[in-house]
Amino acid sequence: MNSQSTIKKEQIGCAVAMTRILEQEGVELIFGHPGEQILSFYDALRSSNLKHVLVRHEQSAAHAADGYARASGKFGVCMATAGPGALNLVMGVATAYRDSIPLLVITGDVPTSQRGQKTFQDIDLCSVFKPVTLESFYCHDPREAIINLKKAVEMLKNGPTGPVHLNLPKDVLESMFNWPLVEYQSVDDVQLKTDLSQINDIIKLIKSANKPLIVAGAGVIWSGALKEIEKFVKTTRIPLTTTYQGRGILSEDDSFCLGLIGNRGTPAGNFAGAHCDLILGLGCRFSERTVTGIGSENNQPHIIQVNLDLETLKGDINIQMDVKEFLIELLEVPELIQPSDDVSKEIWWKTLDKYRQENPPSYEINFNYPDVPLKPQQAIKEILDASPDSIIVNDAGTHTTWVTLYKKVLRPFSLLFSGAFGPMGYGLPAAIGASFARPEKSIIAIIGDGGFQMTIQELGTVHQNKLPLVICIINNNSLGIIRQWQEMYHSGTYEVELENPDFFKLAQAYGIDAIKVESPDSVFNAVKKGIELKKPFLIDISVKKENIPLPDLK
Repeated sequence: MNSQSTIKKEQIGCAVAMTRILEQEGVELIFGHPGEQILSFYDALRSSNLKHVLVRHEQSAAHAADGYARASGKFGVCMATAGPGALNLVMGVATAYRDSIPLLVITGDVPTSQRGQKTFQDIDLCSVFKPVTLESFYCHDPREAIINLKKAVEMLKNGPTGPVHLNLPKDVLESMFNWPLVEYQSVDDVQLKTDLSQINDIIKLIKSANKPLIVAGAGVIWSGALKEIEKFVKTTRIPLTTTYQGRGILSEDDSFCLGLIGNRGTPAGNFAGAHCDLILGLGCRFSERTVTGIGSENNQPHIIQVNLDLETLKGDINIQMDVKEFLIELLEVPELIQPSDDVSKEIWWKTLDKYRQENPPSYEINFNYPDVPLKPQQAIKEILDASPDSIIVNDAGTHTTWVTLYKKVLRPFSLLFSGAFGPMGYGLPAAIGASFARPEKSIIAIIGDGGFQMTIQELGTVHQNKLPLVICIINNNSLGIIRQWQEMYHSGTYEVELENPDFFKLAQAYGIDAIKVESPDSVFNAVKKGIELKKPFLIDISVKKENIPLPDLK
């Protein structure tokens, strides 16, 4: 009785069918900006249960969906019209792609009959999005649109994490067809059939290693393997370090966590990376920033790498596999998880613990610095001290370094930032996405004055949605990190000084409360006040021009 022939047919538009599927898949909101070629989708949203968040620029739609994904653990959704609208999304999509953040990216396009005819807003969008997405689908008809949407959702839920793009011509979105047919459109299974033939070799390597080390990345978080990795670490007593995006996999207060490894790594993390004889890379990619903390001229460890993304696998033994499934396999091996009398591993553990105690981070400063305006690192420290339970969202610039150094990350994705791409303008829209994802949490956006002005218009989005963001502008009237590089490697500064607007008055123009601060303790008190207000609040923090410390790569 459930056969297709017995179900009453309902003629609906392709756009309506797509919104119904998104609802069925648990999608709750979409970040976007309307335009001519995508209006059918917007019309379908009007009668759906999906919430649309109107951003002021399409770049911000992608960054907001990115922040939503990082803060929630779900995939984010962003949307724009054809031509300029879609192209404005690209940089934000590239940011998510480089950090392996799952996004569903929807763009409208010119009607299929106008494709490639150089008509108004016509451009080959799939070719543009292909380098910055896991896949870019062009949908020639409603059936293909439905199949591609379902396939995209399957990829986002079960495959390597990253953006997937759907390009939807205007006439396809407007096409009518029978709704029951949607229920019978199947998609290929995107689950990987993992080759486990190397598991025994991996077990032997782990057992024989005298100085093993785990390097964990964000793939551990996206796979939902937090419990498994904690159990694995504490039963095997293999110490753990993290990449930038993996911070918080184990609390950085945990004795088994040595902290960040690489060019901003902790002394203990980099010491372990330099002296280990085996690295188990879980859900990470060994970027140029991470490998600076691994090995030395006289010591090159064996590397086992586990990741769903085939392109990241560059170890001596590579397993294309979900990290959670991999850890479950290892946790079933009695000789790995039962108490061991392995003397060498215990010596290794004690050596690292002693080194950590004797070599604390060397970037501490005198926080009784009395002058006005503040040093930026003092301002950052006061922000973090005032918001220990908040989600911190960074932009790009000198402040990012100070936050990286001073923030102790206790939970996954409690520190959000773009690691691999580093665009200015990320912070404010990403904080908007995080606020929608975690309305019960206070969200603190820390943004340089240069980066803030890249997406400053999103103050309108903050105000319209009454988001309780605390926006901290680190204001030194310059592009600080570029100024430092010019002074160090070029002939002096050029085109980095900023004549900023009055951010206090600007916030008020958007209907947002604001305050200016520049003296010791004033930042701490202002942040506390902003959190307690539970409404939009902007803090303009005047700081000195101060160089960031260079990484110690010895």
